[in-house]
Amino acid sequence: MKVRYDAVVIGAGNGGLAASVRLAQAGMKTLLVEQHNLPGGFATSFRRGRFEFEASLHELNDFGSADNAGDLRVLFDELGVTDKIEWAPIPDAYRVISRAEKLDATMPFGVDAFIQKMEGYVPGSTKAMKKFFALAEEIRLAQAYSNSVNGKTDPTYMVEHYGNFVRCGSYSANEVFRAIGLPERAKQILSAYWCYLGANLDDMSFLHYASMVNRYILRGAMMPKSRSHEMSLAFVERVRELGGTVLMNTEAVKILTGKDGICGVLLDDGTEVETRHIVANCSPHVVYGKLMDNPPERAVRAANARKFAGRGLCMFLGLDATPDELGVENHNYFLYDTMDSVAQYEAMRTIKDNDVQATVCLNRADPDCSPKGTSMMYFTTLYMSDDWANVAPQDYFKTKTFVANRMIDRFEQDTGAKLRGHIEEISVATPMTYARYCGQPQGVIYGYESQYWDGLMPRLQMMDEDYRGGVRGLRFASGYAMRLSGYSSAYHSGDIAGRQTVGDIKREG
Repeated sequence: MKVRYDAVVIGAGNGGLAASVRLAQAGMKTLLVEQHNLPGGFATSFRRGRFEFEASLHELNDFGSADNAGDLRVLFDELGVTDKIEWAPIPDAYRVISRAEKLDATMPFGVDAFIQKMEGYVPGSTKAMKKFFALAEEIRLAQAYSNSVNGKTDPTYMVEHYGNFVRCGSYSANEVFRAIGLPERAKQILSAYWCYLGANLDDMSFLHYASMVNRYILRGAMMPKSRSHEMSLAFVERVRELGGTVLMNTEAVKILTGKDGICGVLLDDGTEVETRHIVANCSPHVVYGKLMDNPPERAVRAANARKFAGRGLCMFLGLDATPDELGVENHNYFLYDTMDSVAQYEAMRTIKDNDVQATVCLNRADPDCSPKGTSMMYFTTLYMSDDWANVAPQDYFKTKTFVANRMIDRFEQDTGAKLRGHIEEISVATPMTYARYCGQPQGVIYGYESQYWDGLMPRLQMMDEDYRGGVRGLRFASGYAMRLSGYSSAYHSGDIAGRQTVGDIKREG
């Protein structure tokens, strides 16, 4: 059987969902295919016993309120999904605890409040912190301009209006921290978020790190009350409202190409979809290595030159006591051995050396997210190599138990909370789980690593060139695309890919 669509979106992850809405809004006949029976990819939830666990989202940044909207809320408003979701605000930005530096700091949302709190921890830090947030805001505005022109930025305009964005473009986070005179203790506290992007601060682009931190702190963060799955369902509903077709349990098994690029998609039931335009919400490694015959050598080389970011592991606990009874005081914790991100990154290469965790108690944002008198927590870490591939099959469950016990022990020791004796449900997702569930190579959950040579600015500037060097009619969304990893970035990358594809279709007539 053959059918025809203006555009096909492969994968109903965050980027694919945003791209599908944008395409359908423009009147394009749009098909979204997803191999699983639920949309969202990592943006989903699951049940164990009487608990519904959030699968991946710690907090959604850059959202803001109706009268103080962040860029992501503006996007959700444009796509028509904001009001389909019930939101809960996150109370504090984060608490960071590091053993080597004997550091324990809890930081608030709001730029002024953040700077003031930092001054309390690090007297004399205010001047440098103001420089940081001024730079970060200029970066945010430059990104907004780039988005508004679909990445086709005017170099002269960029230099005139966002000169510091251009000047910082080739420098790492640590290099700029030193240049603005940030005191060491302030740098340690400000560096807490680095594991959310999965690259050490010697390698990570300052633009990417500053952009993320600014977006978190500027307007606070939100959480969907019915988990990230609520957002995924809202996007699917919106695609269908706009006349798009959404097929679950449907795998794209082959991308078809002709002399001038994309010409179709073959589905697992034998259906051949004729189309000249595809948005792939999956890894280029999967597209070029599995879905496409004879991909362009330049595109394959570009994919192979990039470095996979962190492989994910998450432990989920359902506890039969309240956060107060457990001694869990905050929503979001970062627990490190050291705030030297380079040293910590190296320790995170192996299972035996990795003792880092980013841990969330969702009840602190939404007290009613679990049954009365209970709590839900999830503990996340990253592995900076494919060390889980070295675990023998017969040792797999023993290794999961080892990691779970170490995470619980670490949290109790660093925070004084008492979790053992209250665990009613426990589930551990390893890199193997993520590889199986979402088809991500090695269980990578962050796409390609954000390095200064391959970070936010280079990718934004190379969008047109990357497209011309690839396959006509093929664009990418998700953490592997121009905006890199993270929920907000994935939605924005899907929006950009969707708008660019609309432009492609219109130009082709």
